[in-house]
Amino acid sequence: MIVKSAEFITSAPDLKRCPPAQWPEVAFAGRSNVGKSSLINCLLNRKGLVRTSSTPGRTQLLNFFAINELFYFVDLPGYGFANAPKSVRKSWQPMIHGYLSGRKPLHAVVWLLDVRRDPTAEDLLFLDWLEEFGLATIPVVTKIDKVSRNELGKRLAIIAAKTGLDPEHFSTFSTLKGIGREDVWERIEDVLSESSVEGLPASD
Repeated sequence: MIVKSAEFITSAPDLKRCPPAQWPEVAFAGRSNVGKSSLINCLLNRKGLVRTSSTPGRTQLLNFFAINELFYFVDLPGYGFANAPKSVRKSWQPMIHGYLSGRKPLHAVVWLLDVRRDPTAEDLLFLDWLEEFGLATIPVVTKIDKVSRNELGKRLAIIAAKTGLDPEHFSTFSTLKGIGREDVWERIEDVLSESSVEGLPASD
């Protein structure tokens, strides 16, 4: 994917205040501090478009970015953010559940898991939602530069077993080294091409 333009459009606190449903949407989700903002910036080749923070839970709204004026990337609030206010943590489930279940232009969710962490109850709940709503899911294991090659295989096997997903279904990603960028883009393009997005190749 050649990214010609990437622009922040708006932040929405709920489904009703999302922008008009004019383009397909690809959402990004995962636990706080999983590297979601860094991954999006890497995909778009933009260093500071999506704000990154060392403080988990900084993203607390649905953030929309227009890509090539063809589709949206939607940065979802990270779950498991213990340092966020209690009111924000309480609002997370209805906000995300409402978006996943009711947003018609949503075509896929890029679901991030940290290679060093076993999937949590919140991770598995989120996966249940994706399966419940029949959403195309692109599971990505991040921060693979933090483990050795041998350890990577072991960690992928553990994550796959705990999620019930085939290990081959996961993409692996390192923002630091740029590993996995093309693979994730190919999977996103496959989903969008199935939606006949103008300017993207149609799937076979």
